[in-house]
Amino acid sequence: MSRTNQLVVPQSSAALDQMKYEVAQELGVQIPQDGYYGNMATRDAGSLGGYITRKLVQIAEQSLAGTSK
Repeated sequence: MSRTNQLVVPQSSAALDQMKYEVAQELGVQIPQDGYYGNMATRDAGSLGGYITRKLVQIAEQSLAGTSK
């Protein structure tokens, strides 16, 4: 499967992967070790994506406000 999303900052890939694993651990969702998400429940995948998006928006808002967590 090819990905159509391209990162604006390619160096952010490792940080995003780290965030994905942290969020999965917080939510109690098991990330497939082989990288194949086809067997993952849609609800779990959606929870991960939604939570990651909320965290990224929060980080951006804090950055724009000039504060850090």
